[in-house]
Amino acid sequence: MLGRFDIFYGIDLGTSNTVIYQQGRGIVLREPSVVAIRQDTGEIVAVGTEAQAMIGRTPESLEIVYPLTNGVIANFDMTSQMLQLFIRKIEGRRRWLRGSQVYISVPCGITSVQKRAVEETMVHKGAKKAVAVEEPLAAALGAGMPVDEPIGSLVLDIGGGTSQVAVLSLGGIVVSHTVRRAGMSIDKDIIEYVKKTYSLAIGDRTAEEIKMRIGSAVELPEELSIDIRGRDLIDGLPRAVRITSGEIRGLFDDFLSVIFEAIRYTLEHCPPELAGDVVERGMLLCGGGALLHGLDRRIQAETGVPVHIAAEPLDCTALGAGMMLDYRRERRMGTGLPGYRESAAAVEREDERLRQEA
Repeated sequence: MLGRFDIFYGIDLGTSNTVIYQQGRGIVLREPSVVAIRQDTGEIVAVGTEAQAMIGRTPESLEIVYPLTNGVIANFDMTSQMLQLFIRKIEGRRRWLRGSQVYISVPCGITSVQKRAVEETMVHKGAKKAVAVEEPLAAALGAGMPVDEPIGSLVLDIGGGTSQVAVLSLGGIVVSHTVRRAGMSIDKDIIEYVKKTYSLAIGDRTAEEIKMRIGSAVELPEELSIDIRGRDLIDGLPRAVRITSGEIRGLFDDFLSVIFEAIRYTLEHCPPELAGDVVERGMLLCGGGALLHGLDRRIQAETGVPVHIAAEPLDCTALGAGMMLDYRRERRMGTGLPGYRESAAAVEREDERLRQEA
């Protein structure tokens, strides 16, 4: 009976951004996974958008921290505090996860220990139940792909810290490949290029702005340009330069070659029948990297596989994690996604834990 009053969350906890879905309300939060802390006390000063606005502008007493590295939680305590403040933005000052059930996305290929640590962190902070869901599966479900059918579906999820390629069928991941090249690594490439070419030091925010405004994976009909400002490495004074999309486009080649190789590896290691499905049905492109202009056309030209960008590339993983909640009742009836059916022993352990806490 008490289950009717539970609050259900689907959380896409990414290296760059955190997106939270709440059942019945949809996407309720979309903010950067960034924390600003005081170095002397460790006190959190700001999170999300407020902390991001401080990047490159903080005094020595403040430090900007990314609690996640390459899609994996690097600092569990800081991550839980960040999530606590995000939930407080949504729900006010109530006990942040008390009585809630959370489905949280994790990169495919992480160890069972890492996956269990994510779940236990959520439960320790008050969640009634926490389930870790592989990101490609959640993204495919959120994008409306038939993940629980005997059909091969290929997903390319380019996030902030990792890029993941996975072939799905019958509600599970058949084969996957993860590379540690994604949006944040492109930003670093841009920073290094500007430093070597113009002897100008720029920050992460400027590099990301360059990528978003003039970045392109294909040649543009009309080249774009942007004026950027930074610190001259020779005399130390502020200086402005103009950068064009043509010179930036070459920086994507190394990153794209890694993505192409990951796609080839995944297709080479999946069953022939599923590979045939992929060629016929195409590939789902999602994550923040899907917003790079012309990326879908470049991948299709290189691999020969049709590419479809998700309708909501930034939100589909959180949406899919939230949709996992609907399978809860079906799993109890012995249906739903085979990869997420809970064993009787696991259910008994969870019930025993809840009885002890009560």
